[in-house]
Amino acid sequence: MSTVGLFVHGGRDDAIALGATVAAWLAQRGHTVVPETEDHPGLDLVVAIGGDGTVLRATRRAVAADADVLGINLGELGYLAEVEPDGWEAALDAYFSGAHHLDDRMLVASRTATGDLPPGLNEVVIEKQALARTIRVDVSIDGRFFTSYVADGLIVATPTGSTAYSLSARGPIVAPSHRALVMTPVSPHTLFDRSLILGPDSVVEVSIRGDRDAAVSIDGQEQGRLAVGESIAITAAPVPARFATFGGRNFHQILKAKFGLSDR
Repeated sequence: MSTVGLFVHGGRDDAIALGATVAAWLAQRGHTVVPETEDHPGLDLVVAIGGDGTVLRATRRAVAADADVLGINLGELGYLAEVEPDGWEAALDAYFSGAHHLDDRMLVASRTATGDLPPGLNEVVIEKQALARTIRVDVSIDGRFFTSYVADGLIVATPTGSTAYSLSARGPIVAPSHRALVMTPVSPHTLFDRSLILGPDSVVEVSIRGDRDAAVSIDGQEQGRLAVGESIAITAAPVPARFATFGGRNFHQILKAKFGLSDR
């Protein structure tokens, strides 16, 4: 039997109700159910019930526990959750019978002078702390100085994260099956405002210059501050997240629906 972590969107009654139903279903079949509030290292699967934000939280726990991730979508049409609400029982049956695939998603890793930060499924963001103020950053790629940006921030995203904050900053859409780093400045005060798509083995080093400190966040969660003169190194994480898939969702069809693209 398996040990299953259960992450539920606590602000939605339908998610809470479905979470209770899924937990009972799992327990009846002999699986151990661990709620999000419990820190349990020995997980085999983490089930997320909600939208993409819930899946992000679940993925952090799954990666730490070396577990698979299964998302049940109760948000809008999300990019991350694999299963719609009416398909959860069939999906779990398929998972436990081995009739599923594992889709590896590249994670982004980062390190400051004080140590490693948590891996991110979507992105690492270095950004300003005050309204109407910018930050100045020097960017080096693979040990060589590339350029400086005066901007609201700088995003280094995974392909999965290319449809998140990076997309709103006019970054490119990259299919999540790829391994790459997508570096996108946020509202830069420069003629060069293009994103760069870098290889997964590249190391992006961002140093804070000027006279303003910067904040660092990973997948939308603040991780602390970088003072002027400090830096952060960002690259692909060595181990991916593993998403359980069943062949029912297609990334390009999700994009088509998201953007309302017509058939002709």
